[in-house]
Amino acid sequence: MTAGKKLLGDLMGRKSKVSMSGPEPDAVVLAELKALRERVPKLTGSLVASSDGLLVAHDLPPQIEPSRMAALAASHLSLSHRLATTAHGGGFHEVVVNGTGGHVVIYAAGWTSLTVLAGPEVNVGRLHLESRPVARAIADHLTAITNDPGKDRATKTH
Repeated sequence: MTAGKKLLGDLMGRKSKVSMSGPEPDAVVLAELKALRERVPKLTGSLVASSDGLLVAHDLPPQIEPSRMAALAASHLSLSHRLATTAHGGGFHEVVVNGTGGHVVIYAAGWTSLTVLAGPEVNVGRLHLESRPVARAIADHLTAITNDPGKDRATKTH
């Protein structure tokens, strides 16, 4: 991380677990997102964001601004987690938003979240069946990188 980026992060009052060392998203995470879109009909895009709303990687259509969507997803995830904890005292896994134009599903994934966008005609059961393992794989991959930051991302597989 450059001194300027560290200073900017400190000034903003946040220290993210996501490396800001380069503009390239994590190749493994991006490959997971693209493979998910290929497997699920009517899936329109997806993204991974840190718990503080910083974009990790995305596979979104051009009309959706990735950084804003990452911030919205992190906010919604945080509120949903608080709601689940208050109501039931337990952990939180996912939240589904059904709108007239489609679905937004946010899956907790370690210190990140996987947000999936799909059209209104998507099979939500299939969406969950395909997305939940991807959220777990992404969480495992990013946790391994965080725990071993010297590890070369290009050679990391799962």
